[in-house]
Amino acid sequence: MTVNELMNSCGFEAVCLPDSEREVHGAYVGDLLSWVMGRAQEDNAWITIMSNVNVIAVASLSDVACVILAEGVTLDDELKATAEQKDINVLASSLPAYETAAKLIGKV
Repeated sequence: MTVNELMNSCGFEAVCLPDSEREVHGAYVGDLLSWVMGRAQEDNAWITIMSNVNVIAVASLSDVACVILAEGVTLDDELKATAEQKDINVLASSLPAYETAAKLIGKV
């Protein structure tokens, strides 16, 4: 499933989609950035409530397919621009992290 298909099937909002056709395989939920960096897999959808510049850096280093910001978290314009420059797809969900993750079951 692509990031775009995942967004549409789960009802997530597009924050930044420089590579919407990237394939998503699996998911990871976590907010401790050093933990995510060591455990998230390439092409995962990463669910977090963090919204600082380090999220974009970790997403890039981990090569995740997308970041999904849960619980209504948003990125400011500067972080959106950084995500765009680094080709990091970012989606948003108003749901809690658990419910956001539950939407991915059977899809990725």
